[in-house]
Amino acid sequence: MKTRTLHHRIRLASLALIASTGVAAGSLAHAQGTINLAYVEWSSEVASTNVIAAVLEQAGFDVELTSLSAAAMFQALSTGDADAIVAAWLPTTHADYMERIGGNIEDLGMNLDGTKLGLVVPAYTDIDSIADLNDNADSFNGEIIGIDPGAGLMALTEKVVDTYDLGLRLRSGSGATMTAALSSALNNEEDIVVTGWTPHWMFARFDLKYLEDPEGVYGGAEQIHTVVRQGLKDDMPEAYAILDAFKWTPEQMGEVMLMNQEDNSDPYENAKQWVEDNQDVVEAWLNS
Repeated sequence: MKTRTLHHRIRLASLALIASTGVAAGSLAHAQGTINLAYVEWSSEVASTNVIAAVLEQAGFDVELTSLSAAAMFQALSTGDADAIVAAWLPTTHADYMERIGGNIEDLGMNLDGTKLGLVVPAYTDIDSIADLNDNADSFNGEIIGIDPGAGLMALTEKVVDTYDLGLRLRSGSGATMTAALSSALNNEEDIVVTGWTPHWMFARFDLKYLEDPEGVYGGAEQIHTVVRQGLKDDMPEAYAILDAFKWTPEQMGEVMLMNQEDNSDPYENAKQWVEDNQDVVEAWLNS
């Protein structure tokens, strides 16, 4: 587990405010309390979680970000160790986790529409369907490049391997190792098949395509939902209202994800910049 605490940024901002206006730090920086947001290290969820963190800070909250596996993320939410996530892919990817902890959480509904899951190959690859993978297994070194083993996408891909009786091995790793392998294969004009999802910055950077899924194992388009622990509405009504109002588009998320791919970029600083540049959108979340 990796915890990234943003408190020091709030304190620095407060000190600057004191220097310029004389306003007491406690009246601003810590007036609203601390909220813990859990997330998975997917590029989409890094983007969305940092953006909503920057918005909550603008509203006066301290924010702690905790990076976890998907299973641990939902467990933390159910036990109250995390207050909220903006990273629940439904109705398919995270359905099992939601069923297990349903009594201890509250689903606030969609924050982003238009997602997709599946197996992804370079656009130049000759095959177009998962059903064709076995006949071309050698072209893909007999493997599917996956992400972290606890991800719902990996569980679905295991079902894909079984349903299509694939002879390719599903190799786990991380989002970063998957995109690194993809980039290397594209640079060498080699075939590769990876577990993929939309929105993801790789579709903006590379020419890719999803393999058709005639058996429908991956399901149709999904949505990303905001889910909070039971009792958050009573404990932190303003934070609850902001989380409930948080809704954006794949295009907006894509802007942040591309910013995060720049060398030496900081996802939190990028999120802060996006929030500053899109105050019209942010105000709608703050004043709903």
